[in-house]
Amino acid sequence: MGKAPVIMSGIDLADPALGQRVARGLAAVEELLARELASDFPFLTEAASHLMNAGGKRFRPLFTLVAAGIGPDPESPDIITASAVVELIHLATLYHDDVMDEADVRRGAASANARWTNSIAILTGDFLFAQASRLVAPLGPDAVRIIAETFAELVTGQTRETVGPPLNADPISHHLTVLDEKTAALIDTCARYAGMFSGARPEEIEALRRYGRAVGIAFQISDDIIDIASTDSGKTPGTDLREGVPTLAALYTLADPDADPRLKVLVAGPIADDAEVHEAVELLRGSAGLARARQTLDSFADDARRELDRLQPSASRDALASLADFVVSRTR
Repeated sequence: MGKAPVIMSGIDLADPALGQRVARGLAAVEELLARELASDFPFLTEAASHLMNAGGKRFRPLFTLVAAGIGPDPESPDIITASAVVELIHLATLYHDDVMDEADVRRGAASANARWTNSIAILTGDFLFAQASRLVAPLGPDAVRIIAETFAELVTGQTRETVGPPLNADPISHHLTVLDEKTAALIDTCARYAGMFSGARPEEIEALRRYGRAVGIAFQISDDIIDIASTDSGKTPGTDLREGVPTLAALYTLADPDADPRLKVLVAGPIADDAEVHEAVELLRGSAGLARARQTLDSFADDARRELDRLQPSASRDALASLADFVVSRTR
């Protein structure tokens, strides 16, 4: 009887050699992160390690390590460094996001701003950005430029979301741009680093980048659909509706002249009443807005798969294809 396939964060590591390489890489990334989060000031070490020690899927290092298999040198030490850099950037954004969202919990533990203060959370995020910048420097000027551009895009996306769409702008296009900048930009960088430091050809790197953009947006759309449609995800349905967070299904509903007027009222803003949250979820589950969100999800997943078709067959390409399938299947 063969071993069951190893699936991590929706990526099927069916090939044993790939699974072993990725496991070694993740262990090396953890060791490097632990070193990078250490400071001469013990309190800063504790604050900086807080979210890392609380868990997390390490999706971005995992993605980078898997995508590195597209190139001829997937075990380059630079891949480990790059994987740690993207995780540090991601962790830093979480500290800042929790301050902006006034969050109390992150990864099942008290958020840094709740445990300490907003100031401590902001400073810790800044420390992590600084450590990422220092760590990326030996990888060369291109790598430094790329991470700077990525950081700028992340900030732009967060600002765009905070300010909201301009007057007379299309809210749906605005929302998709936010997802591209806030989520997909860093996945693009993971793919780019994976290709660069594994020795992939320029055309392969560009295909990986486009794949990363498409699958990054798809992943966020699928998260939003799960918040409405899933009954067994372990999450309380309607969290986004309760908090007034715009989602694609809600935006499609608001733009639909034939949508249920009651549903339009419910999705237009935060919902405080539990009964109204339940009502909105039930109405959305049968709505054209949710159906259109699913169609958009399918479209981005198809875009991701087409980019993979440009790459030579390999275990890494198969693993990346499994992620494109996962972002769709998890919502069904």
